[in-house]
Amino acid sequence: MFFARVEVRGWKSLRKVKDGETADDLFAFLTCSPNAEVKAVDPKAMPVILSGPDDRASWMEGALAEDLQLRLPDGALRLVEEAI
Repeated sequence: MFFARVEVRGWKSLRKVKDGETADDLFAFLTCSPNAEVKAVDPKAMPVILSGPDDRASWMEGALAEDLQLRLPDGALRLVEEAI
């Protein structure tokens, strides 16, 4: 299982005037509406999960995010509780 993410290294910007221009590494996860399992934890969004080889290949080959921005079906994820 992989999360679809966007990464930009060395983004130059002026975030704080006192710091001046900086070069920062930026990362973001794509999200979609939550399925039943995730909605119990976060009712707003879940990460886009690239669950199969075809999804991963499409993402790496530059597929449009909107084509892969689909939630996993209900029941596709299992919550695992660890004994403490």
